[in-house]
Amino acid sequence: MACDKGFSCSYMLLEPKDVGFFDLIHILFSNNLERRRFVDSSEETEDDFERRWLIFLSIVVQKVLQFVAKPMATIGWGIEMCLNLISSNQSLVGLILDFLRGKDIIPKKDSRTFLSFIGNLDKRVELDKRIKRGDGNYNAALSMMASKISYENKFYIQTAVQDHWKMEFLGSYDFWNDYQGKATTQAFVLRDRSADHDTIVVAFRGTEAFDADAWCTDVDISWYELQGVGKIHGGFMKALGLQKSVGWPEPEEIKQDDSHPAFAYYAIRDMLKKLVLENDKARFIVTGHSLGGALAILFPAVLTFHKGEDSDLLLQRLEGIYTFGQPRVGDERFGQYMVNKLKEHRVKYFRFVYANDMVPRLPYDDRSLMFKHFGTCLYYNREYEVQVVREEPNKNYFSLGSAIPMMMNAFGELIRSFIIPIKEGPDYIEGSFLKLVRVIGLVIPGAAAHCPQDYVNSTRLGSSKVFLPPNHYI
Repeated sequence: MACDKGFSCSYMLLEPKDVGFFDLIHILFSNNLERRRFVDSSEETEDDFERRWLIFLSIVVQKVLQFVAKPMATIGWGIEMCLNLISSNQSLVGLILDFLRGKDIIPKKDSRTFLSFIGNLDKRVELDKRIKRGDGNYNAALSMMASKISYENKFYIQTAVQDHWKMEFLGSYDFWNDYQGKATTQAFVLRDRSADHDTIVVAFRGTEAFDADAWCTDVDISWYELQGVGKIHGGFMKALGLQKSVGWPEPEEIKQDDSHPAFAYYAIRDMLKKLVLENDKARFIVTGHSLGGALAILFPAVLTFHKGEDSDLLLQRLEGIYTFGQPRVGDERFGQYMVNKLKEHRVKYFRFVYANDMVPRLPYDDRSLMFKHFGTCLYYNREYEVQVVREEPNKNYFSLGSAIPMMMNAFGELIRSFIIPIKEGPDYIEGSFLKLVRVIGLVIPGAAAHCPQDYVNSTRLGSSKVFLPPNHYI
C-alpha cells in the first residue's frame, strides 16, 4: 500500500526496492527527482549535488544491507555462539578441556544467560549499589543499565530485572515496522516500585551489530515535515510506528491488525496510560542507547502533537528522558519545537555523549543535511569528567585535524582498560573481547567509544551534580 502523505506538509522518501541501476546513476547527473522511481518527494527537483550524492549513498548502502542480510545474520549468530560457548565453559582453555572430556556446555540463544554481541562487551548485570534512589544520578544509572540489557533476549532481561534488580518485569516486546513489513523494533518495560515511589522505565533497544534491518533504519535519510513541528528522520519514525496508509492517526482511530504485532508508539502509550492511572504516584522514564535513544526522544515528540487528555496525562507523568549515544533525529525547527514542549511540560531531557563516540555526531549537521541536536548535552571525557554543553565537540565526527587527537584518545582508552579495575574495583574489569574492540578503535576512532561500557561508567563515576538544579529542564 502506498503511503498517504496527507499528515506531512513536505517529505522526501527513499524506496530502495524500486531502484534500478541506471535510474540510480542518473540522480548524480540530473536534478529531476520526479523521474526517479526510488525517490518520492514533495519537491520535483534537487539542485544541490551533495544532497543527491547522499541520496545515492543511502540507497546503495540500504541495497547492500538487504543483499547481505541473511549472511550477516548468520555470521552474527556464529560470533555470538562462539562468545557464549567460551563464556559458558569459563574460558577458551576450559572449553577445550570440557570438549575433550565430553562435558562442553552448548549455549541456547533464548536462555537466561545467553549474551548478545553487545552484551559480551560489558557483562555487568548488577546495579551499582553505591547509587541509591534519591541520588541525583539514580535514574541515569538505572536508565543506562536498562538500555544496555535491552539488547538481550526476553528471559535474560526478565532474570536481570527480577532476580538482580528486585524490580517488576512488565514485558519485552517486538513491534511492527510497517515499511519493513517485519517486527524489527524492540523495547522492554520494568517497574521500580516501593511504598514511597513508583517509576516505570521504557527502554528501547538500539542497533544490533548484525541486524541489517536496524542498520537500514539508521542510514535511511528519508524525512517528513510535520506542520508546526519540523522535519524528522523518516527511518526513526517508521521504527516507532509510522503507518504507511495514515501516518500518525489519533490513538482512538487505530484498529489493531491481528495479522502482525502492534506498533511501538501506540502499544507503549496504551500500556503507560493503564499503569499511571493505577497509582497517582506513578511516573515513567523513556530511555535507550544509540537507535534506542532516537526512539526514546521521538516517543514524547509524538505525544506532544497528539492532542487530548491522554497525551496531557502522560506528559505530566513523564519524569525524564535519558538517551545514550543518540543520533540526531530532526532539523533545527523540530529541536526548537521540542525545547518549548519539554519546558512547557517540565520534562527533563538528558542526552549523554561519551568522548569521541561517532553516533551522536550523525547524521551530519551541515549544509546538505538538516539534522541538529537540541537540549542539554552531558559530555564525558576519557576520565569520565562531565561538562554540560549545548553541542558535543567535533560535532560532525571526522576531520583531518581531529584524526590524530582521536586516535591518541583511543590509545588512552585502551591503556585505561588495564588500569581502571585497579583504581575503581572489579566491577570495572574489561574482558578480552572489549579490549579487542578498543584495538579496532585505534583505526576507527569513535567506534569503541559507542560501546555501553563507557556509558555505564559515565553514569556511575561522573558527577551527579549535573542532574540537579540549576541544570534542570533542557
